[in-house]
Order: sequence, then C-alpha cells, then structure tokens
Amino acid sequence: MIHAAVRRRQALVIALAVLGAASLAAGCTAGSGPDAGRPGARAAVDPAERPDLRRFYGQKLDWKPCGGLSCASLTVPMDYSRPGDGRTFVLPVAKAATATAGRRTGALLYNPGGPGERGVQALRDGLADELGSGVREHFDIVAFDPRGVGESRPALTCLTPGQSESGEASGDTAEASGAPLRPRTAAERAEVMAEARATADACRKASGPLLPHVGTVDAARDLDVLRAALGERRLTYVGWSYGTSLGTSYAEQFPHRVRAMVLDGAVDPSLDWRQRMLSQATGFRDAVEDYAQTCAETVGDGCPGATPGEIRALIDRLLERTQREPLPVDGSDSGLDAATLVSALSLSMYTPEAQWEALSEALSAADGGDGTKLAALAAGDETRPEDEEQEQEQEEGQQQEDGADGSADGETGGASADSVPEDNSDAALLAVNCLDVPHPRDESAYWDALGPADRAAGVYGTSGLTGELVCKDWPAGPQGPHRVNAPGVPPVLVVGTAGDPATPYEEAVSLARQFPGGMLLSLEGAGHTGYGRDACVDRKVEDYLVHLTKVAPGTTCGR
Repeated sequence: MIHAAVRRRQALVIALAVLGAASLAAGCTAGSGPDAGRPGARAAVDPAERPDLRRFYGQKLDWKPCGGLSCASLTVPMDYSRPGDGRTFVLPVAKAATATAGRRTGALLYNPGGPGERGVQALRDGLADELGSGVREHFDIVAFDPRGVGESRPALTCLTPGQSESGEASGDTAEASGAPLRPRTAAERAEVMAEARATADACRKASGPLLPHVGTVDAARDLDVLRAALGERRLTYVGWSYGTSLGTSYAEQFPHRVRAMVLDGAVDPSLDWRQRMLSQATGFRDAVEDYAQTCAETVGDGCPGATPGEIRALIDRLLERTQREPLPVDGSDSGLDAATLVSALSLSMYTPEAQWEALSEALSAADGGDGTKLAALAAGDETRPEDEEQEQEQEEGQQQEDGADGSADGETGGASADSVPEDNSDAALLAVNCLDVPHPRDESAYWDALGPADRAAGVYGTSGLTGELVCKDWPAGPQGPHRVNAPGVPPVLVVGTAGDPATPYEEAVSLARQFPGGMLLSLEGAGHTGYGRDACVDRKVEDYLVHLTKVAPGTTCGR
C-alpha cells in the first residue's frame, strides 16, 4: 500500500476542489507555448533540437546525497513561448537508486496526484519501497515537484506577508464560515460569491505573475526536459489521480517519447467544468452511501449505527445541526461547521480500510456533541513518519539555488520564499484547476447548475458547485475539453477502481477508450486508485512496466 502520508495529502488536495474550498482568479493571459491551442499538436521540430530550448534539454543533473536519496535541480523556462527571456522555474528532483546492476531498464518517473502534490516529499515518505520489488529491481524511482509546487522556486502561494500557513492573519483566530451548503437566496449567493472573490484576490496578489504558467500543458513539457536530463530516450511513467492528467498531456505532446505509462484514478479530459464537478460529487455521495451500507462488515461493533438507516440518519442529523451552529472543537473558537463535516466525510472515503474506523469514532463523538475528531479528519491530521532530525537532513540536501538562471524572486515576480508555506498544495490545486479547465464568466451559469447538482449529489454537489465559483474570472488556459489526441502512442494502461470517490470509474473507462490501443485494468472495490492497494493490480502493473505485457480486455481484480 502507498504510504499513508502520501494518501493523506492526495485526499486533502483533491477534496478541496469538491468541497467548496476557495480558489483563485486573475486577469492575466492564458497559458504559454507555441502549441498551446491544439491538444495533441506537436512542433514540427523535436523540442530537444530547438536552439532556444537546447540549453534546457542539454542539462546534466548534479546529483548530491540527501537523506538516503540523491537530489538535484532542474531548470525549465517559465514561458515556453519565450524560453530566452531569463524567467525560469527551478524544480527539485530526487532519485532512489533502486535498480539492480545488470537488470536496470531505466528510470521510472511518477506524479502522486493533486494538482499540488510534492513528488519529492512522497519519495522521502517511502513511496519507492512500496512500488513492488520487481519494479524497483528494474527501475530507479525518480520524483520531482511540478512548477510552482512544494520546493519549486518560485512557488505558488495564496498567503500575503503576515499570514500563517492556514491563511489566518497572524494573531487572529479564524471564524467558521457561515456560508450555507445550499445557497438559495440572493443574500446567501452574494455571500458565497464574495468569499470566492476574496480568495481569488488574495491568490492574485500573492502569486499573480506565476499564475499563467503553472498549467498541466507546461508541466508536461517540463517532464520531457527531465526525461532528457536523465538520459532516457523514452519515458516510463506512473501517475495517480491528477497525475493521469499530466501523463495524458505528455502523451498528447510527445507520443513518440512514451515507453510505458500507467494512469491510475483517471481524469477524463473530455469533460467540461460542470461534468467534472458532478462526476466527482456523485462519486463522494456514492462512497458515503457505501460506508453506511458496509460499515458493519468493515468496522464491526465500532460503527456509529446498527443499520445503514441509522448511519444515514446520524449523518443527516449532524449536517442539519452544524448548519445551525458549529459543534465545539478542542482548541478552536470556530468549531465544526457543515462544510467541514462534508470535508471530513469525503476525505475519509479515500482508503476505507485505513480510515473508516476513525470516521466511525468521530461520528459517534460528534453525535455526542464533540466535533474535535471530525475536525482533525477534515484537516488531514495524522502522525508523520519522519524523524525530525532525518527530515532536516533531507531538507538541507534538497536546497534550491533560487537565484540560478534568472529564477530569483525579484526577477520572476513571485512571492518571496519566506511567504510560501512548506505545503502549498491547496494554492497549487486552485491555480492549476482554474487554468486547466475553462469556466463560464457569467455567474448565472453556476446558479443554473446548483439545482441539478443538488438533485444529483446533495450537499456534495452543492458544495462542489460553489467551489467552482472561484474560477469564474480565470482566463481560459491553452486547452478546453477534448478527447485524447495522441496518434502513435504505445498502449497506455489505465487503472480504474469501481468505488473510487474522487475519480469515478466511468472516467477510467472513457480515458482508456480514448487512447489508441488503450488498456483498462479494473479493480472491484472501494477507495481512491488501485496500484499500491491491491496485489492483483500490482502484479499486472509490474508486468506491464517491466516487460510491456499487455492487459487483456475485461481484466478485473478484486473479485
């Protein structure tokens, strides 16, 4: 199983998009790149041969020891349409040299999700050890933080000087949001819209110059620069969740550079903003219903109700109660409001085998009037596995040269390093999602979708819908909804889990069909993604990555 810390961060950043978390909007130009307007379009000349990109493609990574790994920095142009203007991102790269001498196939690159997940941190958390011995025997495992994410310099933030990592002004206590889950009146809708605009303004002020340049199309071009810097003729790649979007974009732009690609927890690029929101919101609603139906089987006597009906009634009761008044939370003046309750429920759907017991305890405590445990689940709190001394050693080994190649803060216009939180996944998720997926400018389009969202997925639909408002004024990025256009790409393996709450199974089915020669590996079960959670899936993925063994149509694990 993939490390719990990795799973927790995946859950947190993906759920933010569904649960009405604030995002950003900025009056800036769309994404960069000469091929920006056409999915699947590729330059007539290989990018590695373009004179203006040669210095980036010709990099040699300077590996240094860092806490049991090897670490280096990769420099990429901030704007691929103007790579010589001196503005760059410097991306951290880490490698676990796991391949056995004489059996090494190459390097395996991965993205753990998000957008906003820190690939380097996932490797530090032990992800390489859990990819399977056969994969490690043949591949060195390589991770990177995408542009604007984590230890990338410059990095995204929605915090201004004087704010904490949670976004609170220093010395102040945040108040619980009183925004309703179903804003029906004009006053309620104005309140929700004002919150979205406030967050958009904060993100624009903190990271404005970076925002047009952090989309997935450009991140996929960075992935190709990294491939070249590693000396790999073709890319072997695993992407979970958002990582499937990154992999799909790479396959569209560089189909001839793909050796093997696993896309697990698929995002369907043919869906528009409304379809994506409804797909995910319905997935969470169904997952919570599955929890009510199978709690006794999974948790046993710890379930907060003796029957599915009792569990549903408890959740409904808590939703009504927290919309009237937040539940008390130890150490907090704001308490547990309804939006935080929905967040706790949704986040707990990612790994049922690891999370449903804690959710059951938290729901029982909340029914007794204490929201502390649910608030902790909503915040993604859990004990980190790293020893502090070792973590410090790793961080020192991963120091970035912020001033190299024109990437100093003063030249890029980004936020100072001191104002960027250690984990900026929420800001990155908001920035990338708003840029990648075009949203309507007319506010009425969102309110027109509110009723259908409510009918389709209840509070998961309405909170997901209001979360989309923050992208209202965001300019369209380089692509709109489209079917995959990757002629000539080798067979891509898509993994879909039947009960996936965040990336519903239907999207995996659709994505596999869109790839020429695409293969679908299905997992019967609950939870987000399959590789690293099921032995059968692990074997099929390993055979594909190592030996390029195809997966037969209709192959299903977990039955």
